[in-house]
Amino acid sequence: MKLSIIIPVFNEEGSLRELHHQITDSIKMFEEYEIVFIDDGSFDESKLIIQNMIEKDPRVKLISFFRNFGKSAALSEGFKYASGDIIITMDADLQDDPNEIPALISKLNEGFDLVSGWKKKRYDPWKKTFPSKIFNFVTRILTGVKIHDFNCGLKAYRNSVVKSIEVFGGRHRYIPALAGQKNFSVAEIVVNHRPRVHGETKYGGSRIFHGFFDLLTILFLNKYTQQPLHFFGAIGLVTFFFGFLIQLMILYYKFILIEPFSKHIALLLLGIVLIIIGIQFFSIGLLGEIMARHSQGKEDRVKEII
Repeated sequence: MKLSIIIPVFNEEGSLRELHHQITDSIKMFEEYEIVFIDDGSFDESKLIIQNMIEKDPRVKLISFFRNFGKSAALSEGFKYASGDIIITMDADLQDDPNEIPALISKLNEGFDLVSGWKKKRYDPWKKTFPSKIFNFVTRILTGVKIHDFNCGLKAYRNSVVKSIEVFGGRHRYIPALAGQKNFSVAEIVVNHRPRVHGETKYGGSRIFHGFFDLLTILFLNKYTQQPLHFFGAIGLVTFFFGFLIQLMILYYKFILIEPFSKHIALLLLGIVLIIIGIQFFSIGLLGEIMARHSQGKEDRVKEII
Protein backbone atom coordinates (compact mmCIF):
# COMPACT_ATOMS: atom_id res chain seq x y z
CA MET A 1 0.00 0.00 0.00
CA LYS A 2 1.43 3.34 -1.10
CA LEU A 3 1.05 6.55 0.89
CA SER A 4 0.93 10.07 -0.60
CA ILE A 5 1.35 13.09 1.68
CA ILE A 6 0.25 16.41 0.16
CA ILE A 7 1.47 19.63 1.72
CA PRO A 8 0.58 23.11 0.39
CA VAL A 9 3.39 25.58 1.07
CA PHE A 10 3.35 29.36 1.10
CA ASN A 11 6.33 31.10 2.72
CA GLU A 12 7.14 28.40 5.28
CA GLU A 13 10.95 28.33 5.01
CA GLY A 14 11.40 28.08 8.77
CA SER A 15 9.44 24.86 9.22
CA LEU A 16 10.06 22.72 6.12
CA ARG A 17 13.22 20.86 7.14
CA GLU A 18 11.81 19.95 10.55
CA LEU A 19 8.49 18.97 8.97
CA HIS A 20 10.22 16.60 6.55
CA HIS A 21 12.17 15.01 9.39
CA GLN A 22 9.04 14.50 11.52
CA ILE A 23 7.05 13.04 8.62
CA THR A 24 9.70 10.49 7.63
CA ASP A 25 10.09 9.51 11.28
CA SER A 26 6.31 8.96 11.72
CA ILE A 27 5.74 6.78 8.62
CA LYS A 28 8.63 4.32 8.91
CA MET A 29 6.16 1.46 8.66
CA PHE A 30 5.46 2.38 5.02
CA GLU A 31 7.94 1.04 2.49
CA GLU A 32 6.45 3.04 -0.36
CA TYR A 33 5.44 6.66 0.01
CA GLU A 34 5.79 10.11 -1.53
CA ILE A 35 5.81 13.56 0.04
CA VAL A 36 4.37 16.09 -2.39
CA PHE A 37 5.01 19.74 -1.62
CA ILE A 38 2.96 22.28 -3.59
CA ASP A 39 4.75 25.62 -3.57
CA ASP A 40 1.93 28.12 -3.89
CA GLY A 41 3.97 31.04 -5.20
CA SER A 42 6.27 31.45 -2.18
CA PHE A 43 8.65 34.40 -2.33
CA ASP A 44 10.95 33.24 0.48
CA GLU A 45 13.41 30.30 0.36
CA SER A 46 10.70 27.59 0.57
CA LYS A 47 11.15 26.37 -3.00
CA LEU A 48 14.93 26.19 -2.71
CA ILE A 49 14.70 24.24 0.55
CA ILE A 50 12.34 21.69 -1.03
CA GLN A 51 14.65 21.33 -4.04
CA ASN A 52 17.52 20.58 -1.64
CA MET A 53 15.33 17.93 0.03
CA ILE A 54 14.71 16.25 -3.34
CA GLU A 55 18.46 15.86 -3.89
CA LYS A 56 18.70 13.93 -0.61
CA ASP A 57 15.34 12.15 -0.63
CA PRO A 58 13.91 11.06 -4.02
CA ARG A 59 10.53 10.40 -2.41
CA VAL A 60 10.06 14.15 -2.04
CA LYS A 61 8.23 15.77 -4.97
CA LEU A 62 7.63 19.42 -5.81
CA ILE A 63 4.80 21.09 -7.71
CA SER A 64 5.56 24.77 -8.12
CA PHE A 65 3.04 27.50 -9.01
CA PHE A 66 4.23 30.66 -10.73
CA ARG A 67 2.08 32.77 -8.36
CA ASN A 68 -0.13 32.36 -5.32
CA PHE A 69 -3.40 30.63 -6.23
CA GLY A 70 -4.59 29.60 -2.77
CA LYS A 71 -4.90 26.41 -0.78
CA SER A 72 -7.76 24.92 -2.82
CA ALA A 73 -5.75 25.14 -6.05
CA ALA A 74 -2.72 23.62 -4.32
CA LEU A 75 -4.72 20.68 -2.97
CA SER A 76 -6.42 20.17 -6.32
CA GLU A 77 -3.07 19.81 -8.11
CA GLY A 78 -1.81 17.56 -5.35
CA PHE A 79 -4.86 15.32 -5.65
CA LYS A 80 -4.33 15.03 -9.41
CA TYR A 81 -0.68 14.07 -8.93
CA ALA A 82 -1.06 11.72 -5.96
CA SER A 83 -0.65 8.05 -6.80
CA GLY A 84 -0.99 6.58 -3.30
CA ASP A 85 -3.75 4.27 -2.13
CA ILE A 86 -4.04 6.52 0.92
CA ILE A 87 -3.60 10.29 0.73
CA ILE A 88 -2.73 12.47 3.72
CA THR A 89 -3.08 16.26 3.65
CA MET A 90 -1.50 18.55 6.20
CA ASP A 91 -0.32 22.14 6.59
CA ALA A 92 3.34 23.09 6.38
CA ASP A 93 3.50 25.28 9.49
CA LEU A 94 4.20 22.45 11.98
CA GLN A 95 0.91 23.05 13.79
CA ASP A 96 -0.33 19.75 12.35
CA ASP A 97 1.47 16.90 14.10
CA PRO A 98 2.83 14.22 11.69
CA ASN A 99 2.75 11.71 14.55
CA GLU A 100 -1.04 11.64 14.10
CA ILE A 101 -0.72 10.07 10.63
CA PRO A 102 -0.75 6.44 11.85
CA ALA A 103 -3.89 7.12 13.91
CA LEU A 104 -5.65 8.65 10.90
CA ILE A 105 -4.74 5.64 8.76
CA SER A 106 -5.85 3.24 11.49
CA LYS A 107 -9.27 4.93 11.62
CA LEU A 108 -9.46 4.88 7.81
CA ASN A 109 -8.84 1.14 7.87
CA GLU A 110 -11.95 0.65 10.00
CA GLY A 111 -13.88 1.09 6.76
CA PHE A 112 -14.14 4.85 6.31
CA ASP A 113 -13.35 6.77 3.12
CA LEU A 114 -12.23 10.02 4.75
CA VAL A 115 -10.97 10.73 8.26
CA SER A 116 -10.67 14.34 9.37
CA GLY A 117 -8.66 15.63 12.28
CA TRP A 118 -10.34 17.54 15.09
CA LYS A 119 -8.20 20.21 16.74
CA LYS A 120 -10.14 19.96 19.98
CA LYS A 121 -7.51 21.95 21.88
CA ARG A 122 -6.23 24.74 19.66
CA TYR A 123 -3.25 27.01 20.10
CA ASP A 124 -4.63 29.91 18.08
CA PRO A 125 -5.86 33.37 19.12
CA TRP A 126 -9.57 33.76 19.91
CA LYS A 127 -10.10 35.83 16.75
CA LYS A 128 -9.44 32.61 14.82
CA THR A 129 -11.03 30.05 17.15
CA PHE A 130 -14.33 31.86 17.81
CA PRO A 131 -15.30 32.42 14.14
CA SER A 132 -14.13 28.87 13.45
CA LYS A 133 -16.59 27.45 16.01
CA ILE A 134 -19.46 29.37 14.40
CA PHE A 135 -18.35 28.27 10.95
CA ASN A 136 -18.14 24.60 11.94
CA PHE A 137 -21.52 24.69 13.72
CA VAL A 138 -23.33 26.22 10.74
CA THR A 139 -21.62 23.89 8.26
CA ARG A 140 -22.43 20.83 10.38
CA ILE A 141 -26.14 21.79 10.49
CA LEU A 142 -26.51 22.70 6.81
CA THR A 143 -24.49 19.86 5.27
CA GLY A 144 -25.50 17.05 7.62
CA VAL A 145 -21.88 15.89 8.00
CA LYS A 146 -21.45 15.45 11.76
CA ILE A 147 -17.86 16.44 12.43
CA HIS A 148 -16.50 19.24 14.60
CA ASP A 149 -13.63 20.63 12.51
CA PHE A 150 -14.17 20.91 8.76
CA ASN A 151 -11.14 23.13 8.19
CA CYS A 152 -8.49 21.00 9.90
CA GLY A 153 -5.66 20.54 7.41
CA LEU A 154 -4.80 17.09 8.72
CA LYS A 155 -6.93 14.51 6.91
CA ALA A 156 -6.64 10.99 5.48
CA TYR A 157 -8.43 9.89 2.30
CA ARG A 158 -8.80 6.88 0.12
CA ASN A 159 -7.59 7.51 -3.41
CA SER A 160 -11.13 7.18 -4.77
CA VAL A 161 -12.23 10.20 -2.72
CA VAL A 162 -9.63 12.68 -3.95
CA LYS A 163 -10.14 11.59 -7.55
CA SER A 164 -13.91 12.15 -7.28
CA ILE A 165 -14.18 15.64 -5.78
CA GLU A 166 -13.44 19.02 -7.32
CA VAL A 167 -11.63 21.52 -5.11
CA PHE A 168 -11.45 25.15 -6.24
CA GLY A 169 -12.04 28.63 -4.88
CA GLY A 170 -12.33 28.14 -1.13
CA ARG A 171 -13.85 24.68 -1.24
CA HIS A 172 -10.93 23.08 0.62
CA ARG A 173 -12.83 24.07 3.79
CA TYR A 174 -15.69 21.79 2.78
CA ILE A 175 -13.92 18.66 1.56
CA PRO A 176 -15.72 16.45 4.13
CA ALA A 177 -19.04 17.92 2.96
CA LEU A 178 -18.13 17.36 -0.70
CA ALA A 179 -17.23 13.76 0.10
CA GLY A 180 -20.45 13.32 2.06
CA GLN A 181 -22.47 14.56 -0.92
CA LYS A 182 -21.03 11.68 -2.95
CA ASN A 183 -21.95 9.22 -0.16
CA PHE A 184 -18.40 8.57 0.97
CA SER A 185 -18.22 7.71 4.66
CA VAL A 186 -16.63 10.41 6.84
CA ALA A 187 -15.18 10.03 10.34
CA GLU A 188 -13.23 12.22 12.74
CA ILE A 189 -10.58 11.75 15.41
CA VAL A 190 -9.06 14.18 17.88
CA VAL A 191 -5.55 15.22 16.83
CA ASN A 192 -2.77 17.11 18.51
CA HIS A 193 -2.55 20.77 17.56
CA ARG A 194 0.67 22.68 18.20
CA PRO A 195 1.49 26.37 18.59
CA ARG A 196 2.93 28.11 15.55
CA VAL A 197 6.69 28.51 15.91
CA HIS A 198 7.77 29.88 12.53
CA GLY A 199 6.23 32.47 10.25
CA GLU A 200 2.72 33.88 10.56
CA THR A 201 -0.80 32.81 9.70
CA LYS A 202 -1.91 33.29 6.08
CA TYR A 203 -5.61 33.63 6.87
CA GLY A 204 -7.42 36.80 7.89
CA GLY A 205 -10.89 37.48 9.25
CA SER A 206 -12.35 37.91 5.76
CA ARG A 207 -12.21 34.16 5.16
CA ILE A 208 -15.40 33.63 7.18
CA PHE A 209 -17.33 35.71 4.63
CA HIS A 210 -15.71 33.91 1.73
CA GLY A 211 -16.47 30.62 3.43
CA PHE A 212 -20.15 31.56 3.77
CA PHE A 213 -20.50 32.16 0.03
CA ASP A 214 -18.62 28.94 -0.74
CA LEU A 215 -21.03 27.06 1.52
CA LEU A 216 -24.04 28.50 -0.32
CA THR A 217 -22.48 27.44 -3.61
CA ILE A 218 -21.91 23.89 -2.41
CA LEU A 219 -25.43 23.55 -1.02
CA PHE A 220 -26.98 24.92 -4.23
CA LEU A 221 -24.90 22.71 -6.51
CA ASN A 222 -25.66 19.65 -4.43
CA LYS A 223 -29.43 20.13 -4.52
CA TYR A 224 -30.11 21.74 -7.88
CA THR A 225 -27.27 20.84 -10.26
CA GLN A 226 -29.30 18.07 -11.90
CA GLN A 227 -32.70 19.81 -11.51
CA PRO A 228 -32.18 23.57 -11.94
CA LEU A 229 -35.80 24.08 -13.03
CA HIS A 230 -36.91 23.11 -9.50
CA PHE A 231 -35.10 26.19 -8.18
CA PHE A 232 -35.57 28.77 -10.92
CA GLY A 233 -39.02 27.46 -11.79
CA ALA A 234 -40.24 27.94 -8.22
CA ILE A 235 -39.10 31.57 -8.22
CA GLY A 236 -40.61 32.08 -11.68
CA LEU A 237 -43.92 30.56 -10.61
CA VAL A 238 -44.22 32.82 -7.56
CA THR A 239 -43.35 36.04 -9.41
CA PHE A 240 -45.59 35.15 -12.38
CA PHE A 241 -48.48 34.35 -10.02
CA PHE A 242 -48.24 37.71 -8.21
CA GLY A 243 -47.89 39.55 -11.51
CA PHE A 244 -50.97 37.78 -12.89
CA LEU A 245 -52.89 38.54 -9.67
CA ILE A 246 -52.05 42.22 -9.98
CA GLN A 247 -53.33 42.26 -13.56
CA LEU A 248 -56.62 40.72 -12.40
CA MET A 249 -56.90 43.51 -9.83
CA ILE A 250 -56.36 46.10 -12.57
CA LEU A 251 -59.14 44.53 -14.65
CA TYR A 252 -61.40 44.59 -11.59
CA TYR A 253 -60.74 48.30 -11.08
CA LYS A 254 -61.29 48.99 -14.76
CA PHE A 255 -64.44 47.02 -15.56
CA ILE A 256 -66.14 46.60 -12.18
CA LEU A 257 -65.30 49.84 -10.40
CA ILE A 258 -65.06 51.76 -13.72
CA GLU A 259 -61.75 53.42 -12.85
CA PRO A 260 -59.27 54.50 -15.55
CA PHE A 261 -55.94 52.67 -16.07
CA SER A 262 -54.08 55.92 -15.42
CA LYS A 263 -55.17 55.85 -11.79
CA HIS A 264 -53.32 52.57 -11.21
CA ILE A 265 -50.43 52.93 -13.67
CA ALA A 266 -47.73 52.03 -11.09
CA LEU A 267 -49.58 48.84 -10.11
CA LEU A 268 -50.08 47.98 -13.76
CA LEU A 269 -46.37 48.33 -14.51
CA LEU A 270 -45.45 46.27 -11.43
CA GLY A 271 -47.68 43.42 -12.59
CA ILE A 272 -46.15 43.47 -16.07
CA VAL A 273 -42.61 43.47 -14.65
CA LEU A 274 -43.38 40.52 -12.34
CA ILE A 275 -44.85 38.50 -15.21
CA ILE A 276 -41.77 39.17 -17.36
CA ILE A 277 -39.42 38.24 -14.51
CA GLY A 278 -41.38 35.03 -13.92
CA ILE A 279 -41.06 34.05 -17.57
CA GLN A 280 -37.34 34.82 -17.50
CA PHE A 281 -36.77 32.60 -14.45
CA PHE A 282 -38.65 29.78 -16.18
CA SER A 283 -36.42 30.27 -19.24
CA ILE A 284 -33.27 30.15 -17.12
CA GLY A 285 -34.50 26.96 -15.48
CA LEU A 286 -35.23 25.32 -18.83
CA LEU A 287 -31.80 26.28 -20.17
CA GLY A 288 -30.27 24.86 -16.99
CA GLU A 289 -32.16 21.59 -17.51
CA ILE A 290 -30.77 21.34 -21.04
CA MET A 291 -27.22 21.96 -19.80
CA ALA A 292 -27.64 19.49 -16.91
CA ARG A 293 -28.88 16.79 -19.27
CA HIS A 294 -25.94 17.43 -21.58
CA SER A 295 -23.43 17.14 -18.72
CA GLN A 296 -24.92 14.03 -17.09
CA GLY A 297 -22.94 11.74 -19.36
CA LYS A 298 -19.69 13.49 -18.40
CA GLU A 299 -20.07 13.42 -14.60
CA ASP A 300 -18.05 10.87 -12.68
CA ARG A 301 -20.61 8.84 -10.71
CA VAL A 302 -18.58 5.73 -9.94
CA LYS A 303 -17.45 5.37 -6.34
CA GLU A 304 -15.48 2.17 -6.80
CA ILE A 305 -15.24 -0.90 -9.00
CA ILE A 306 -14.57 -4.24 -7.35
